[in-house]
Amino acid sequence: MTVKMILERKGYDVFSAAPETTLGDAVAALAKHKIGAIVIVDDKKAIKGILSERDVVRAIAADGADVLWRPVSEIMTIKVSVCTEKHTVNQVMEMMTRGRFRHLPVEKDGRLHGLVSIGDVVKLRIEEVERESQEIRSYIATA
Repeated sequence: MTVKMILERKGYDVFSAAPETTLGDAVAALAKHKIGAIVIVDDKKAIKGILSERDVVRAIAADGADVLWRPVSEIMTIKVSVCTEKHTVNQVMEMMTRGRFRHLPVEKDGRLHGLVSIGDVVKLRIEEVERESQEIRSYIATA
């Protein structure tokens, strides 16, 4: 199972924002779309950072509500791990576990191409385990 399989099932749409977007506007987008992260991109869709709920909490805890007027470029995580459609689900799980994050942008040709969340990965793994279990039951029943 690969990242491409996940994206083909869930779609390639990703909520993104420009670096100059205010944190307040980004938080409103997180709430409106019920998502946990927004990928920050430039005008060519190159990934410049990612803004997660954790980033928001840390910024507000450190600087108070006034931080909501600052651009996301001052708050976002700049060192972003990315994957490609060719990465396996197991590779993505390892990256997320090692990095302790729940969202992984998918990059293609230097541009944002999709986003994989821990929920997407878990859902696919559960489907895979259930399918394997069914195959084993079928094999036993015919033996």
